[in-house]
Amino acid sequence: MTTTPHRQTLAAPVTEPDVDRRPIISVAAGRALAVLRIAFGLSFLWAFVDKLFGLGYATPSGKGWIDGGDPTAGFLGKGTSGPFADFYRSLVGDWWVTPLFMAGLAGIGLALTLGIGIRIAAAAGALLYLLMWSAVLPPENNPVLDDHILGAITLVVFALVAAGNLWGFGRQWAKLDLVRRYPWLR
Repeated sequence: MTTTPHRQTLAAPVTEPDVDRRPIISVAAGRALAVLRIAFGLSFLWAFVDKLFGLGYATPSGKGWIDGGDPTAGFLGKGTSGPFADFYRSLVGDWWVTPLFMAGLAGIGLALTLGIGIRIAAAAGALLYLLMWSAVLPPENNPVLDDHILGAITLVVFALVAAGNLWGFGRQWAKLDLVRRYPWLR
């Protein structure tokens, strides 16, 4: 950490080609990104828990995955619209769809909340957001943008600034031999 006369800054993990010094972000900005990362992580974990147990929020009581319900059937079967609706409806009941979706929610949520594997979580989460966006084209309130696109962009930003390093286990994760060998796991 470096200090300037009036504010503290953190060295950002990103460097520009042909630039000698590392860009810096303020401590406040780093903290704001950490809070946003944790909030996104908890939102993925909440979706997982609600769909697993059918807590009566997005998933009706007694319709959770643990009760034999299919957390993806309602959205894929009745909530899709636009040019890809038939494709998404054709996925209802496929043996691999719900387990992959639930594993994605849990994995992305844990990674973001703990600050580990941010790059892979960001890629998986951005893909999930883009798939959900394409399932309801055109978006309801804007011809192009909606919360899914904003979520995907936010996850990419997390990966680019190594958002798991502050208030997360990103630094410890990056020191693991496996992660050093395969930096895409950071």
